[in-house]
Amino acid sequence: MKFIKIVFLFFLMCSITSHSQTIPIYKTNQKLTVDGDLSDWKTPFLGPFVIHNSAEKASQNTMVSFAWNNENLYIAFHCLDSKITGSKQKKDFPIFKTDDLVEIFIDPDGNGQNYVEIGVNAFSTNYDMLLNCISAECGGWKTSMDFDIEGLETISKITTEGYCTEIKIPFSSLEKIENGNFKKPEIGSKWRGNAFRIDYGSNSEYLALQPYKSLKFGFHQPREFAVFEFVE
Repeated sequence: MKFIKIVFLFFLMCSITSHSQTIPIYKTNQKLTVDGDLSDWKTPFLGPFVIHNSAEKASQNTMVSFAWNNENLYIAFHCLDSKITGSKQKKDFPIFKTDDLVEIFIDPDGNGQNYVEIGVNAFSTNYDMLLNCISAECGGWKTSMDFDIEGLETISKITTEGYCTEIKIPFSSLEKIENGNFKKPEIGSKWRGNAFRIDYGSNSEYLALQPYKSLKFGFHQPREFAVFEFVE
């Protein structure tokens, strides 16, 4: 427990607390093991998350870190949670309706017409879906749970303070998105995306790394996604 507290304080010291429009994804030569143990993470953690449509302070802190190499995108979440809600479910179960979880939205070509959503609860249950715009303003989305990211790895680990989640997304799997215009990232590449958390604790809260200014479409506002920039 003491070690976890020390590690989390280090994350806080290294974090970027201003919710800037550009979020760096740091290249790594490190071999990352997706196991829910964040002690091997070297890249800075960003946060804490705020209420997604007001930027108000959340009841419980959430931090996130991004890394990449030539094959994969990696995301790590650290969530303080005094009351974890949820359970182990089958893949693609709609856990976003019932469970505490973290989510990542990514739109590699940034055109706002389709994007990938991945959610993982504290018990390692995940879903991956593709959302396609079906209205002029993107106020309506067609969602497909039939979409599967080949090679997707997600692991959560419950701790004394909450839970940690790691996600690995192979770039090769994103090449298969129809009309996705996917290009493998290089240094300087920019995607659109955001990171979220749903916390169904004592007070249900919907949290984001990058808060939204518009109240029109809830979480699903790719026009207000942050910029993910792949850096050295």
